Amino acid sequence: MYLERLKQYYFRLPAIVRLLLTVLIVIISFGVVIHLIEPGEFPTIFDGIWWAFVTAATVGYGDFAPVSTLGRSVGIVLMLTGAGLLTYYISAFAAETVKKEQNLIHGKTPYTGKNHLVFVGWNERTKKLMELTHQMNAHMDIVLVDRTLIRLPFQSHPLHFIHGDVTEDAVIEKANIKKAHSVVITADTTSKEQQADNYTILATLAIRGNHPTIPIISEVLSRKQAENVRRAGANTIVRPNDFMGLLFFHELFRRTEAGPFKIILEMLHQQEFCTIEVPATCIGKPFSTICKSFLDKKVTPIGMIHDNEYIINPVDDLPVQKDDKIIAFQPLP
Repeated sequence: MYLERLKQYYFRLPAIVRLLLTVLIVIISFGVVIHLIEPGEFPTIFDGIWWAFVTAATVGYGDFAPVSTLGRSVGIVLMLTGAGLLTYYISAFAAETVKKEQNLIHGKTPYTGKNHLVFVGWNERTKKLMELTHQMNAHMDIVLVDRTLIRLPFQSHPLHFIHGDVTEDAVIEKANIKKAHSVVITADTTSKEQQADNYTILATLAIRGNHPTIPIISEVLSRKQAENVRRAGANTIVRPNDFMGLLFFHELFRRTEAGPFKIILEMLHQQEFCTIEVPATCIGKPFSTICKSFLDKKVTPIGMIHDNEYIINPVDDLPVQKDDKIIAFQPLP
C-alpha cells in the first residue's frame, strides 16, 4: 500500500523533476554499491557517489577507480546506463526550457503576479495605452488577452500574453484577473459594430462574474449598447464614436487657428482629469472664489458635479455644496 502511494506521488511530479530524481537515485545507488564492494578504494559512501557522478558525466578525474573485476564490472554498467541517463536528463531539461519559452510566446503560460493591468484586445489603442502606462509606471506589469493573435507581438516593453477568449473562465484564470489592478476591454474595430459590442458585453459580464469589485473600463461602439455594457458590470464606458464625432464637428467649425485635436492631445499629454472633494472651508462659497484657491496649487478647475449633473464652467455666483465635486486638470505626476 505504501509503495503504491509512493508511486502515485512519483508519477504526479513534473517530468523533468521525475527524471532528475531518477538520475540521483541511480547515481547514489552506484556510489553505495562501489563503496560496499571496494571499501579500501572508496573509504566513504560519499567517495563512491563522487566517483559515480564523475564516471556518469564522462569527466573521469581518476582520483578514485575500482581495481577488482566486480568493481570494474559495476563501472561498465554505470557507463552504459548512468552516462546515457544523465545525457538524456540534460537533453530533456533543454527541451523543457524551449517548450516553456514557446508556451510563453504563444500565450499558453498563466500569469502568476498580482496588481497588474489586463488589456483585452490587441489594436493601436492598446499599443498606445501600454506605451503611456510604461512611461507613467515602468514597474507595472501588463497582461494582454487576445483571441486573434497566435504569438506574442513584438514589444519594446515587457508584456505577458494570454491567447484565448476572455469570456471563458479558464482564460480569466490564466490572466489572474482576481488579483489584477483593473481591466480595459477595447472594441474589435475589425468586426461589425453589433458583433464588437456583443463581445464587449459578454467579456464584461464574464470578468465581473469572476471579480465583483475590479474596475472595468469597456469600450463600446454604438450608443444603444452602452446601457447593456453598464448592466454587465462596467465601471466606465468609453464611446469613441461620440467623442470623435464631436471633435470633427469642432474642427469643421472652429474659429481659431488652433484645432481641437491638437489642443486636446497636448493638454492630455501634460495634464490629467481629476475630481476633488470640496474642502470644508469652501462649502457655500461661489465657484469663482474656489477657482482662485485651486489655481495657487497648480490645479485648474473647469466645472463641478452638482446633484449628479456635470456642469462645465458654471456661473460665478453658483454656491458649492458639501456633496459636490470639483472637476479639474492637474499636472501629470
